[in-house]
Amino acid sequence: MILVADSGSSKTDWMAYSPEQTLSFSTQGINPYFANAQDVFRILSKNKEMATIADEVKEVYFFGAGCLNPDKHEIVSNGLSSFFKNAFISVDHDLIGSAYATCGDKKGLACILGTGSNIAYYDGETLFNGNHGLGYILGDEGSGTYFGKKMLISYLHKTMPADLRDLFAASFDVNKDVVVENVYQKPFPNSYLATFSRFMIHNKQHPFIQKTLKEGFQEFIDTNVKDYKNYKTLECNFVGSISYYYQDELRAVFAENNLKIGKTLQKPIEGIFEYILKREGILEKAG
Repeated sequence: MILVADSGSSKTDWMAYSPEQTLSFSTQGINPYFANAQDVFRILSKNKEMATIADEVKEVYFFGAGCLNPDKHEIVSNGLSSFFKNAFISVDHDLIGSAYATCGDKKGLACILGTGSNIAYYDGETLFNGNHGLGYILGDEGSGTYFGKKMLISYLHKTMPADLRDLFAASFDVNKDVVVENVYQKPFPNSYLATFSRFMIHNKQHPFIQKTLKEGFQEFIDTNVKDYKNYKTLECNFVGSISYYYQDELRAVFAENNLKIGKTLQKPIEGIFEYILKREGILEKAG
């Protein structure tokens, strides 16, 4: 059995292949900046479907946020190896998986706008990492964490329009003490902040939300896309919930900058899964 995973900080999507069946399931996100090898094992152990197939899995291809650094890569690899005792383990970072899912064998910019944000150039075979992906404190422009932070700060500072403040207060039970505790003392502060971005979905047409979205996507372009010399000639392909649910706003800002957008996928797992099976010759054999 072959197991493929795409993991962000909030959620991990899994797909498994064997000649008899194809399975899909999800677990909590696995990011080695917020979890150790024991945490990885614990997260997997909580999923009954995963536990059922663990001994049958012979190959695991894991693509996850935070897995570029060798030390962080090892954390995830060790956690997976302890759970899938009979499997070959391959760990790569999530941008490579995103490039496989959106670009395939074509060159372009592979972008993530989910809980966090990132970008890299892909030449159709190899991904070239830049100086992006600095995380929720130093980066993550245009991400769920970025927008969640904007919503939270504007609410606490009372710069959010009164009508939206009433809706926000009815949606979330927050105050300064609660926010400080969750951001500075509890685990997964990035995922916590990203939860507040969901408020924008139900109030997307409000001028304040539209302005915030436009500014966030423009910051993503100015900070990330324009860092590439040939950015005007390349398609930007996106994965992640923010790029998917706000793709109209995203495409509008890109059009204003005379930039091209290719695919916008909410979840790249199916594309990654298909790419891996083709690469390993499984799809041809199955056909």
